[in-house]
Amino acid sequence: MKIWILILFLSFAIMGLCYTKEYHKPKDDNLNKRIGEWQDLKFGLMMHWGPYSQWGVMESWTLCSEEWIGRDLGRYENYPDYVEDYENLQRTFNPYDFDPQKWVAAAKDAGMKYVVFTTKHHDGFCMFDTKTTDYKITSWKCPYSKDPKADVTKEIFNAFRQENFRIGAYFSKPDWHCEDYWWSFYPKGPRHVNYDPKKHPEKWDNYKRYTYDQIEELMTSYGKIDILWLDGAWVRPRDNTPEEFKDWAITKDYDQDIDMPALAKMARSHQKDLIIVDRWVEGEYENYLTPENKVPEEALLVPWEACVPLAAGWSYNRRHQYKTTEELVKLLVNVVSKGGNLLLNIGPSPEGDWAPVAYERLAGIANWMNVNSEGIYNSKVLAPYKENNICMTQQENGNAYFFYLCESDENTMPATIRIDSHCPAEKAEVTLLGYDKPLEWEKTETVGCVIFLPEELRNEPPCEHVWTVKVSSLRLR
Repeated sequence: MKIWILILFLSFAIMGLCYTKEYHKPKDDNLNKRIGEWQDLKFGLMMHWGPYSQWGVMESWTLCSEEWIGRDLGRYENYPDYVEDYENLQRTFNPYDFDPQKWVAAAKDAGMKYVVFTTKHHDGFCMFDTKTTDYKITSWKCPYSKDPKADVTKEIFNAFRQENFRIGAYFSKPDWHCEDYWWSFYPKGPRHVNYDPKKHPEKWDNYKRYTYDQIEELMTSYGKIDILWLDGAWVRPRDNTPEEFKDWAITKDYDQDIDMPALAKMARSHQKDLIIVDRWVEGEYENYLTPENKVPEEALLVPWEACVPLAAGWSYNRRHQYKTTEELVKLLVNVVSKGGNLLLNIGPSPEGDWAPVAYERLAGIANWMNVNSEGIYNSKVLAPYKENNICMTQQENGNAYFFYLCESDENTMPATIRIDSHCPAEKAEVTLLGYDKPLEWEKTETVGCVIFLPEELRNEPPCEHVWTVKVSSLRLR
């Protein structure tokens, strides 16, 4: 188990290094406006969920033959038996505790503003009521299909939309269940299509149509969609594959061009100003960057989002350890101070609920956000974004926020907080979020300042983990 977790983290670390560094700003002003609005949201919820949650495995990946993937071989003599049992998970998937309103309430209290749900992962199992395949949650083969909430994608999107969340549809471009992607005529292997699309163009055209039809169903039958979040970056034109990506993706010499111009045109014909995230495929359909399970070392002055799991992996596993509230609050501050959004993933259980610890962590974030959220939302990068243990943001109205990241055992505030990179303007008001009296300060001998904290505040901080100093305006440098 420990070896599996190590492999998992190493793989995510490698993938996290592979996000596209060059950003192509859209030419459409309305789309740029939508992206700017999304950037102001700062904090979102992601959910990886499917029949695989019954086994507690790494989403779809155990179907893939790449050596880094852990698979329990003890129960199986061969791969076909494993695949058969995996696909039969559909017949026992019955999330009878599914209640999206409960998720909405916890996410809203924590300050999350948008949701991205896995409508289909690489295994091809559809968590929505598609007409293109019977490998779906609403099939008669799935016991949950009899429940009035069987179309869980629709239920989730409607529940979150009612609370003014922006809605994102995660969709996997590769589909390992589809005969037109992993053709049974050839052995199944790594993550890629297992035949040469140039030699079998009719089969690849069928796959493009299959993908097109499924995305069109999502764009036409599930209400307002704000983000189309496309995963599986190895499905891309061959001439848009950087050398470093070829090694990571174990790319065959195949052109897996899915025809993104046609997909994007269709999707936006139904969903005006749709943000499209063709992640890690540099170009006009990667409307924001998505480093995975990693925060860049420096601030990025382009739209970006760090997608990070709350637990040790993306999908549900009863044995997984969860990040602490302290780690999560500091992660959010770190991401936001560098100009990004945090998309925090929670994997629902096979019964259809989150682990109790997930609710506890969101409640802990809620307690912190109730005091400090004004320094998070609508914020921009304030250079140098961090000094020592202090992160910083600013807003268009001139307010600047300095987040003091506490040590784990630091329960009493220091007598002073020194900021070397910035100083309040002459008549600026300096306060601490959660404390209703102004703070005294003085300019240092250089360009910085020292802020003084009264004893009554030091002994009773307004929150845990991170304390936020607000400055109404900064001295021009």
